[in-house]
Amino acid sequence: MIPEKLSKLQVKELDQILGKPFPVLDDGFVRVIDYMGSDSAIVQAARVSYGSGTKKVRQDRGLIRYLMRHQHTSPFEMCEIKLHVRVPMDTWRQWIRHRTANVNEYSTRYSIAIDSALTTKPDQWRMQAKNNRQGSAGFFDPERGTVFTNEESELHSLAKKVYNNRIEQGMAREQARKDLPLCTYTEAYWKIDLHNLLHFLRLRMEENAQYEIREYANCIGNEIVAKWCPLTWEAFLDYSMNSMTLSGNEVKIINALMSGQRDKALNIADQLGWLKTSKNKIKKDMERAECDEKLKKLGIEPPWE
Repeated sequence: MIPEKLSKLQVKELDQILGKPFPVLDDGFVRVIDYMGSDSAIVQAARVSYGSGTKKVRQDRGLIRYLMRHQHTSPFEMCEIKLHVRVPMDTWRQWIRHRTANVNEYSTRYSIAIDSALTTKPDQWRMQAKNNRQGSAGFFDPERGTVFTNEESELHSLAKKVYNNRIEQGMAREQARKDLPLCTYTEAYWKIDLHNLLHFLRLRMEENAQYEIREYANCIGNEIVAKWCPLTWEAFLDYSMNSMTLSGNEVKIINALMSGQRDKALNIADQLGWLKTSKNKIKKDMERAECDEKLKKLGIEPPWE
């Protein structure tokens, strides 16, 4: 039976930080505008019950962990959060690819562009990774980085000067903005349900994610979601961020290695094409490399090394 009056599920820890901007990068931020639901809302949805306080926290925790463990995602969609973010445009391009949110962005067609751009210190310039076309590895030495930083400063100053001059001359804002650099900050309201937010965090908190968006994801996760839905956050870290997925073939290889059948493990890898050679060296193989990482996390030495 549904009671006549339902009270909003509130989270004291989140209420205390409503509107508080958490700084990210040199001039970015994330702040909570509004939210709906909590760990209790997830439990209620899973039990199809409107009663509160009918179960112990231990039981609620067990149910949430069960839902997360078995990927029963719909109860997590009962929670929503609205964030106000200030983020560089190039980072925002990655962010907006997550299309499962409601977005309203600051418009430079109607308003003057935000007078702020992401800057880079001499020791923060990253080098292109040799084994990953979309990633970085290591940093340039500060001496060379100083040259890059000085060039960056000159470029920013010129872009700002050109943009401001166009505005002062009466050029339409929609056209004056076209040469602004991607480091220019933008702002947006971003509303998303908890299930899709966790998917965003799973991808963007990864070590291989670009540093800038990873900083935003870590802030959202550790400063906001952890306070909003602590039981869900605990389960998410355990079953998603700090776990691993094994393919059927990886399970076979591990079973073979654990039973001392190294040749069998190598035969499985060979059938998968992982051991093809070139100039007497094993060719690079992404799937094998990922398997290497998993084996090492389990304390198992890859048999092909």
